[in-house]
Amino acid sequence: MKLQVRNLEKCFTDKGTYVNVLADINLDVYDGEFVSVIGPSGCGKTTLLNCISGLEEPDSGLINIEGEESQSRLGRVGYMPQKDLLFPWRTVLENALLGMEIRGHSRIESRKRAGELMERFGLDGFEYKTPSVLSGGMRQRVAFMRTLMTDQELIVLDEPFGALDAFTRHQMQEWLVDIWSSMGKTIILITHDVDEALLLSDRVIVLTARPASVKLVVNVGLPRPRRYRMVTDTAFIALKEQLIRALWSDEV
Repeated sequence: MKLQVRNLEKCFTDKGTYVNVLADINLDVYDGEFVSVIGPSGCGKTTLLNCISGLEEPDSGLINIEGEESQSRLGRVGYMPQKDLLFPWRTVLENALLGMEIRGHSRIESRKRAGELMERFGLDGFEYKTPSVLSGGMRQRVAFMRTLMTDQELIVLDEPFGALDAFTRHQMQEWLVDIWSSMGKTIILITHDVDEALLLSDRVIVLTARPASVKLVVNVGLPRPRRYRMVTDTAFIALKEQLIRALWSDEV
């Protein structure tokens, strides 16, 4: 078991108003699994990732990573936010090295590791370019490479392709699956895109409206490798209808 979440609750106070965001969240994520989390806008998906990664602490509940309750999760989970957050004054290579630098790796070791990954990430020849000359998809690849280079086995992604155009997003989805399948990481992805969740995931977790709890867990079971043309297949459409019904239904 890579991650276990039990009875997780999180509340905020906004201008004197008490806001309950997460209510009794329970979920399991297994080693090497790709899990997507979907739910209504504003239901608390990002808050859930923040709690898992240690950016925020829950009010109650347990978060176990690799079988151990972790009170301090910062640095144990690779985190990629919605925006790439690349430093404009640093080159592609320097941005990719940032995670290893923070963890105290030597610059020589970090540059060697990054150099080995550049071609695999479609960035060969762009090592010394700044982010301003990169396409949106390339910027996201740099950000994902930076996240992977923290050497964490559990990685959480918060809508990394949401700002990309449809064609680039589909390319990036296929690229991400290829990278994940070859590197053996465990990934949790937040997305609003049901097609994306099904194309990428082993399982899809559906959250209720705020305060969020787990409404449905769907085992995808579609054969891999998956490509975007699968969205018209009968099995894909049946799973999509199941997820859409869960998202729009008021029943819990």
